[in-house]
Amino acid sequence: MAKHNNKKINGTKIFRYIVCWILCFLAIIPFYILFVNATLPHVEIASGIKLIPGNQFISNFKAMFTPGRQLVSTYTIFDAFRNSLIITVPTTILQVYFGALTAYAVTVYNFKLRNLAWGFIYAIMMIPTQVSIVGLIQVTKLTHMFGTFWPLILPAIAAPTTVYFMKQYMEAGLSLEIVEAGRIDGAGEFKIFNTIALPLLKPAMATQAIFAFVASWNNLYTPSILLGSNRHLSTLPMYAEAIRANDKIPDLGQAYAAMLVAILPIIIAYLFLSKYIIAGVALGGVKE
Repeated sequence: MAKHNNKKINGTKIFRYIVCWILCFLAIIPFYILFVNATLPHVEIASGIKLIPGNQFISNFKAMFTPGRQLVSTYTIFDAFRNSLIITVPTTILQVYFGALTAYAVTVYNFKLRNLAWGFIYAIMMIPTQVSIVGLIQVTKLTHMFGTFWPLILPAIAAPTTVYFMKQYMEAGLSLEIVEAGRIDGAGEFKIFNTIALPLLKPAMATQAIFAFVASWNNLYTPSILLGSNRHLSTLPMYAEAIRANDKIPDLGQAYAAMLVAILPIIIAYLFLSKYIIAGVALGGVKE
């Protein structure tokens, strides 16, 4: 009987490993094809999918910086990269910090309109960006921020999805007794939040930081509208879209090289923050 159970357990483990390997393969293969295409000339990419890297990797990258071979003449990939960083870094910081601060207020403080405030946040989370973009355009024009980076950065302060996630995490992982102990010791509310609550929220904040970074870095819809005709402020997704839209001088090798540059910061951000995500999963699996 014991041998039968062991065989059953081993069979289950083997099945799980097979499923995990298949999922890993499906997740990695698009990045691999992207890398391979970045090493191939335009003719080979247009002829079909290739799985073996070529020898045009350096040439495709040089083409983005060589006058006469650039598919986007109004600005360079360096400009687009810099603009994306200027938008994405403060957006991620503001979204995670103020999202955690709002969730902390809704979770810790028992005020009269708490349920109404939470319901309002929850309702806003259901409104898609496409519905609110018209009002956002009007506000940016009234405040003379249209065509600048500010309307792409400041709205990150109000991120209902981040607030929702952080609130759920706080309800399970933040002890109110610790907050009360800080108050008894004479610490102010902001000091309690910054020195006691935030260190306990690192796994949740790291997870939301990755989501916020990826969403802001890959955002094409909002910058394309709010930046207007100021092409020198274009981001990397706008740069990649401009390359794709250039049908006069088609160069898929250069286009894939630009996309490879665009995803590198996302991979780096994940590598730096993944340990906190793993810590959060381990923390959630501990039972008292």
